Amino acid sequence: MVFLSAADVKQALPMREAIEAMEEAFVELSCGRAVVPKRMHLAIPELASTALLMPAYAQGYVGLKLVTLCQENPAKGLPLIHALVVLVEAGEGRPVAVLEGSSLTALRTGAASGLATRLLARPEAEVAAIFGAGVQGRTQLEAVCIVRPIWKAYVVDPDREKARTFAAEMTERLSIPVRVASPGEALAEADVVCTATTSTTPAFSDRQLKEGVHINAIGSYKPHMQEIPEETVCRAKVVVDQREACLAEAGDLIVPLKRGLIEPGDIHAELGEIVAGVKEGRTSPEEITLFKSVGNAIQDLVAAVKVFQAAQRQRLGTNIPPM
Repeated sequence: MVFLSAADVKQALPMREAIEAMEEAFVELSCGRAVVPKRMHLAIPELASTALLMPAYAQGYVGLKLVTLCQENPAKGLPLIHALVVLVEAGEGRPVAVLEGSSLTALRTGAASGLATRLLARPEAEVAAIFGAGVQGRTQLEAVCIVRPIWKAYVVDPDREKARTFAAEMTERLSIPVRVASPGEALAEADVVCTATTSTTPAFSDRQLKEGVHINAIGSYKPHMQEIPEETVCRAKVVVDQREACLAEAGDLIVPLKRGLIEPGDIHAELGEIVAGVKEGRTSPEEITLFKSVGNAIQDLVAAVKVFQAAQRQRLGTNIPPM
């Protein structure tokens, strides 16, 4: 068995390859070839924390991710998310790898948005707006820049110092200008919007959006959380990672559902259905498209398998003695 660190994960699976891996993952999910039980939530309200257990089976492997989200960590200078992924060869039940899961989570989440952007955004989209200057925001922008000719980006975050750090780092990494902006300033130009926050109220106003914008909403993972205005959800073509999970967990959909503004049938498709050609994607330049994701264990599993296989070829990781 091998332990794969965050550095190993990043070396083994570059973002471009991670986007292709997510294409596989979502087809496996939507075509019924994967086994993905509903994830288990363990709320720890007195510590403002949540633990999630996320199992999946596909491609001959079982994966289990344990992830914790501690809301007070950023104020302490600590990561919001900690995670581990265990990968098991299903035929013999043999554990083959343990992966640092926070880096894998950010990678596969960004890659899923990259895939959604490739399928749903206008081909000529060239300006991006990122809401949330954390780790997730970084991989969102990286992925979007791979699939569309982005030449300028904006970052929006109430913590201006954090936003300035994000802008400087991503400007250097991606060789495009990344500027700190208000929601209105960013959305006046944005063709692609990514929301990666833990907000309980919408991050912007519907009237600020341009015609034809594509939105990746990845931050709202509980029923009371909300990043996207209800008006936007009502008029957008909504695509989800998995219907069942989003209807149970995504406040961006649950709030307008409870108010009677939308119905479950208003969800246009799962992302895997569009990849497989079962459903169509964007049909007009003016259309607003929304990819709503709460994250799915199949993403972790397929990404972990790709990382493990590449690590074996590249001789990455630290061997762990057999139990």
